[in-house]
Amino acid sequence: QVQLVESGGGSVQAGGSLRLSCTASIGTLSPLTMAWFRQAPGKEREGVATHTPSGRTAYADSVKGRFIISRDNANNVLYLQMNSLQPEDTAMYYCAANDRWMNPSLLRTRYPYWGQGTQVAVFS
Repeated sequence: QVQLVESGGGSVQAGGSLRLSCTASIGTLSPLTMAWFRQAPGKEREGVATHTPSGRTAYADSVKGRFIISRDNANNVLYLQMNSLQPEDTAMYYCAANDRWMNPSLLRTRYPYWGQGTQVAVFS
């Protein structure tokens, strides 16, 4: 069982930046495929970015060039650096993990472990 805890959300003006963190209750992140998802009110949960143990990444088109996913395996932390934030980025952001080998995927059904989320609000 993997427990995930997100932090770093908040309110920011459009054009600003935030960095989200996700801490895992596991010996090391090394074998996990990790991902960030988000869900805005009234919308489906959507994949934002993913990072495999081998370092492969994938991003949603809407965040390419603005968001960067990275991991610190030694400290069991996953990050999401979010730059040039826009009001449409407002959502609850969730960390997810899969402890089995997989290709990079932004499908939520591929991830059995989830955190409780951290809220991001971007105002214009």
